[in-house]
Amino acid sequence: MADIFDSYALADAWDEMFERPGVPRAPYQGLFAALQPLGAEELRFRADQLARVFTDRGVTFDYAGEERPFPLDLIPRVIDAAEWDLIARAVRQRVRTLEAFLADVYGARQVFHDGVVPWRLLQSSPHFHRTADGIRPANGVRVHIAGIDIIRDEAGDFRVLEDNVRTPSGVSYVLENRLAMMRTLPALFAGPGRDGVGAEQRVRPVDEYPPRLLAALRKAAPASVTDPTVVVLTPGVYNAAYFEHALLARLMGVELVEGRDLICENNRVYMITTHGKRPVHVIYRRVDDDYLDPLHFRADSTLGCPGVLNAARAGTVTIANAVGNGVADDKLLYTYVPDLMKYYLGEEPLIGNVESHRLADADTLEWALDHLDTLVLKPVDGAGGKGIVIGPRADERTLATLAEAVRADPRGWIAQRPVALSTSPALIGDLPRPRHIDLRPFAVNDGDDVWLLPGGLTRVALPEGELVVNSSQGGGSKDTWVLSEPGPRAAAPEPAPAQVHWEPTRNAAWDGQQ
Repeated sequence: MADIFDSYALADAWDEMFERPGVPRAPYQGLFAALQPLGAEELRFRADQLARVFTDRGVTFDYAGEERPFPLDLIPRVIDAAEWDLIARAVRQRVRTLEAFLADVYGARQVFHDGVVPWRLLQSSPHFHRTADGIRPANGVRVHIAGIDIIRDEAGDFRVLEDNVRTPSGVSYVLENRLAMMRTLPALFAGPGRDGVGAEQRVRPVDEYPPRLLAALRKAAPASVTDPTVVVLTPGVYNAAYFEHALLARLMGVELVEGRDLICENNRVYMITTHGKRPVHVIYRRVDDDYLDPLHFRADSTLGCPGVLNAARAGTVTIANAVGNGVADDKLLYTYVPDLMKYYLGEEPLIGNVESHRLADADTLEWALDHLDTLVLKPVDGAGGKGIVIGPRADERTLATLAEAVRADPRGWIAQRPVALSTSPALIGDLPRPRHIDLRPFAVNDGDDVWLLPGGLTRVALPEGELVVNSSQGGGSKDTWVLSEPGPRAAAPEPAPAQVHWEPTRNAAWDGQQ
């Protein structure tokens, strides 16, 4: 491996693995030493094995109309205990802030009365749903699951790039990446003193996520229910994230249902089974708001359950994540999150935002239009990297089209300083090359604590120089290793009694959006 890295040229960005050519950073020293005995042919063989594992397990995605194994890079990303502690505390802070904001939005709206956030942001948000106004979740939680996208800038500082509190996807790849890596490179996980990552540190496991998620969902059930029934609501087998829906339902031991499997009577939701109707108390929905309840949203939707929002208002069922959360992960609201932290928590952000500019102000708009070739412009409601224009890389025609769109709808865009995302070695052909990466930690909120899955999803932009990491744009992922200090391993919560579950027969893919 040392010979292979002799040709590794650092990019003009912070490199996660190397301080300087040939010198790995401290968290990577054990991994570097463990990989040294592997030559180029061996690495390529192991990489092909990874792809076959994903294909055999149905972990594929649709790219340009073709089903492909989801690209998993052979070289993991490593985060030491101290850095992970900072990330975990920052994500918890962010989730608590957004939780407080959503309670305010669908309650007293004091944050708007106090002028911290302008009323026009709420009034112009397509994701603020008046039909959800006044709904009080059983345990006060609206953000049960969050995915907070984090990058590292040129100076090596972490920055929050985006908040996802509607239906964040990708955790299935965290679980599958680890399983595939343990099967393909078992020696890396051999443990202290056995040619693993080192005698002083070990890789924290990721298999706590399903029981943690199930425990949080059960805790969100209506107060009067002692043994709640939890279901995962999927749009169906043709949805790009169906693999994830089926996997989580199976690992939690709960039913995977479609809208046609549910019925609402007298403000109570039931699941139709071969033994009759069965009450449902918690719905972990992977259906967007617009399709969830045809009585309140799109009348032509067959993906949801008519009346489910009325049942949530009546307090007989909990919807996770809550309806209307999209107002909190609008990219325009993102620019106010540091102010919201001070307002609700009295705290400064532990990890700051990327430098961003709101374009509703006329002077800021004109400045941005004059500097489009030096800025990154993002649609506030975009997902999966779609619609982003990186000014320094755009041609004149693209910039002219962008200027028209921004001038026509300034509220629909934010401008950001271009950031060279940190790079990490990725196996391209037979040699490691620097590729840009980000990180999506997944947080589970049970109302008492916000727990983070150790590691999260590291996404990697595989084309050279590309900054958009989403798989829908040709990106892949890495197994993310969080190193723990020596000591007893934390125990997972005792899993709840398993419910009867449906064993899926078809796997679909996740396209990396939200």
